[in-house]
Order: sequence, then structure tokens, then C-alpha cells
Amino acid sequence: MTQHILYTFRRCPFAMRARMALAKAGITLELREILLKDKPQDMLDHSPKGTVPTLITASGEVIDESLDLMYWALEQNDADNWLTDNGIGSQWIDACDNHFKTLLDKYKYADRHPELSESEHRKKTLPFINTLNEQLNKSTYLTGSKLSIADIAIFPFIRQYAMVDKQWFDTQPYPALQRWLAELLDSKLFSSIMKKYKLFNDGRSYTWPEDLN
Repeated sequence: MTQHILYTFRRCPFAMRARMALAKAGITLELREILLKDKPQDMLDHSPKGTVPTLITASGEVIDESLDLMYWALEQNDADNWLTDNGIGSQWIDACDNHFKTLLDKYKYADRHPELSESEHRKKTLPFINTLNEQLNKSTYLTGSKLSIADIAIFPFIRQYAMVDKQWFDTQPYPALQRWLAELLDSKLFSSIMKKYKLFNDGRSYTWPEDLN
């Protein structure tokens, strides 16, 4: 193996945040776009759990947790000091990944969780959403005046959350959170990692990323 290989699925929020960190760090790799219902055997051979993102490094190491992949990329090149957050960022990420994400899934797929209505599932998400908005009222980003790994790690899930019922989200009193989300959605970095690619199982792979400059 002569280069890194990334198995990814464009719309997966875990894969999004990994691609953002990889692109920001300038990591060149072979991108293999997949469908989760049609996983390549090579991917499963390297990571039997079959989740995205999965990175196979040029040395053969397998990284199949998105947050680990983000840290790995930024440890190669962290020119904007995304990792310098004095531990505050890890607290935000932990709250998102280990609590909010479960509530988000139940809200987004409320028909699969009929024990509560969609609005009742959404109500359970509001403490985290309110806390995010309060923090972003105090500082431009989650850990201060500059972007950090926390913003990038959490952003794809807030994007997903907002899209469950965009009309509702846009009319809520979350101006700071809405401003933060819009800025990241409009960023050159995000647009660069959301380009559409043909599937690896159809015989296509790509050298990635394209030049961000």
C-alpha cells in the first residue's frame, strides 16, 4: 500500500467530520465512496464492524472511529490549532456523542420509536440545544474566539438536527446557534468535502482532497 485509503459515505455525519479534519490537515488519500447497504469486502476485511469512516493508512493501520481519525489527521498538521482548547472541547464532544446523538436519532426517526411523538422526542434534545446556543452567545465558537475540533466534531449533527424540521428550527430563538451553523454550512471547507463521487463498488475511486486554495 502506497497511500492512505478512506472508505466514506457522503451524508454520514461521522464521515463528514472526519473528512473536514482530513481536508483541513491536508491529508492526501484515495477516497472510496460506498453505500452502507453494499459495503466493499476489502473494507470489511480491514474493519469487520463495517462503519464509516474507515481509514487504512499507508502503513496498514486501521482507524475506524471518526473522532480518532480527526485527532490522527490533526496530529499530522494542526496549523490553526484546532486541538488547543484546554479540555473544554472534549467535554462538548462527549456530550454530543454520548448523549445528544441518541436523542437526535430518536427525533429524526421518530416513527421507529413510537413510545413518544416526534415533538416529545424533540423536547428531550432541547437542553443540549439551549446549552449550545447559550455558549455561542458568549463566544464566537464553542471553545472561544477560534474554531476548534469541538465545532467541527459537533457541527454535522446540528446540521442533521436542523434538517429534521427546518421550518421549526429556523423559527426558534437560537440566533447564536443558527449563526454558527450557517457559517459552517457556507464555509469553503464544508463545501469541499460534500462533493459527490461515484461509488467504489462501481469501479471508481478518487485522489482527494482537491486543492482548497
